[in-house]
Amino acid sequence: MTLINIRNLGITLSAPLFSKLNLVINAGDRIGLVAANGRGKSTLFRCLAGMLEPGEGDITKARGLTIGYVEQNVAPGLLGLTFRDAVLDALPADQRENESWRADVVLESLDVPDALRERSMKQLSGGWQRIALLARVWVTEPDVLLLDEPTNHLDLGKIALLEDWLNALPRDVPVILSSHDRAFLDAVTNRTLFLRPEQSPVFSLTYSRARLALDEMDASDERRYQRDMKVADQLRRQAAKLNNIGINSGSDLLVVKTKQLKQRADKLEDAAKPAHHERSAGAIRLANRGTHAKVLVTLEDANVETPDGTLLFKTGKQFICQGDRIVLLGANGAGKTRLVAMLRKAIEQPDAQHDGIKATPSLVLGYGDQALADLNDADTPMHAITRRFDVGDQRARSLLAGAGMSIEMQGRSIGQLSGGQKARLGMLILRLANPNFYLLDEPTNHLDIDGQEALEGELMAHEASCLLVSHDRSFVRSVGNRFWLIEKRRLVEVETPESFFAAVANHG
Repeated sequence: MTLINIRNLGITLSAPLFSKLNLVINAGDRIGLVAANGRGKSTLFRCLAGMLEPGEGDITKARGLTIGYVEQNVAPGLLGLTFRDAVLDALPADQRENESWRADVVLESLDVPDALRERSMKQLSGGWQRIALLARVWVTEPDVLLLDEPTNHLDLGKIALLEDWLNALPRDVPVILSSHDRAFLDAVTNRTLFLRPEQSPVFSLTYSRARLALDEMDASDERRYQRDMKVADQLRRQAAKLNNIGINSGSDLLVVKTKQLKQRADKLEDAAKPAHHERSAGAIRLANRGTHAKVLVTLEDANVETPDGTLLFKTGKQFICQGDRIVLLGANGAGKTRLVAMLRKAIEQPDAQHDGIKATPSLVLGYGDQALADLNDADTPMHAITRRFDVGDQRARSLLAGAGMSIEMQGRSIGQLSGGQKARLGMLILRLANPNFYLLDEPTNHLDIDGQEALEGELMAHEASCLLVSHDRSFVRSVGNRFWLIEKRRLVEVETPESFFAAVANHG
């Protein structure tokens, strides 16, 4: 049953975000919406929710259809309310008064602990705030659900919870969601829309299979385009040759034939469409200065503790060797970030005493954390580069442009940049440090899928040695060649991350 019909939809801001978009949304659809950062996903959602008029085309909805749109950010007015009251607030006044149980049913379905329900929104973690926004929309019982980046700020446990919740929804409720989490898309969608400035392809496949089909379609388009351009070139050469003969011999027939060949070439060139090439949001490149040391870091049964001295776990005897790409796995609060901080200190201060951790003196660290805390919001990208590295203004401008920052953006404060732009700036700073060991805490948090794949490719191509923490399952599976798991207050090595992922999914 068709609930929404999108025909020839288009939105243009400074450039077309998308155009000629055609999509039929039926009962039971679970559609993954995929595009790079800033390419129109939220804009399309706003059109579907009736908050924005499209520039061209139209959207037809079934009579009486209600749409629930879960946005990315918490409205300031909700921050003073408790979790439960924020959900109740979404209901009409009479329902709030007489049917407050509706909020409890929704909170129960999302496994929200009782203690959290009475906590104010501003005291909640980013992950629980996202769950609250979802609960606010679902309590209104919409016919269609739109989710804009629902896994942002969620840890693995909450992502597993969300996957289970979505897969348990009534089958007739269509869900359209945008996400950069490839494993999440694979788990909850059955169709994939790739949003593009011109034709936006739709496949009745989960993300990974749709991506293969898209790559094949793009490759086929590129082959066809190159073939057509080659034929057009051959026709023009033939025409030029005949033209010379015609002029020299005075043959009108050859002049006519020349004209026909040129027309055929023009027609071919006009009809030939180059394959889609994604406009880069900025290149991600890394470096690896190398080291002769085989063992980079030795852990001698180090104690990893909370700031007040409570033991979280002991590392046992472990080695980080050249070429290792170690993924650190563990439940929230197990001590992953504490170990990363200890490793950072041991590498940056090799002369100081670090109980149980010894780094080889030749290590040069590339460190990036999920909060991008090494970037000062009041600074400008230009100043951030020239202050740290002896590159000169012209080279700095060129490097920043390569990372996707226009001249205007280079002079703005870093606080005004989007998360994706900050992440690319952070990656540029990492590269310029020319490290031989990377310590990365949630490096894909602010990256779109293109950025994630670029980072994966760079870590593999440079055979970078690294230790990383990530809740991005696709990234972990692609990059990791060793896996350390924190369990029962010990650090143990496991063959693959799959049993940990499964355990998190089972316990939510």
